Amino acid sequence: MSANEQLLIFDGDCAICSTSARVLKKMIKDRIAIKPYQRLDLAEYGLSSELTSKAVYYISGKKRYVAAAAMAQVLIDSKTIWAVAGWFIKLPLIRTLAKRVYYVIAANRHRLPGGTPECQLPDNERGKHN
Repeated sequence: MSANEQLLIFDGDCAICSTSARVLKKMIKDRIAIKPYQRLDLAEYGLSSELTSKAVYYISGKKRYVAAAAMAQVLIDSKTIWAVAGWFIKLPLIRTLAKRVYYVIAANRHRLPGGTPECQLPDNERGKHN
């Protein structure tokens, strides 16, 4: 991976995740690569399918962000008007709330509209925060 490469990695088997990735791609005007983990050599990024099936990961050069922090940094790095939302998410109180909300949604994504059985995390993985 090059020193300035930027990549958001998501779970392509999850309908909610795939829809969110498509919406985000439009929001950030395709300025950052967004790819499902199933189409990547995760070892190249120091990741595993176990990790990337539970949360989004954002790789920016040598830095790695996960979950809500990943989403915030993608918005900031997109250098679009959405960067303001990214900075807002990074505020201390909002950051804590965003992290909790992210993992509640991730644990229940199979129950959301458009969710599929593939979106469901195993019972022993729900509520775990990496």
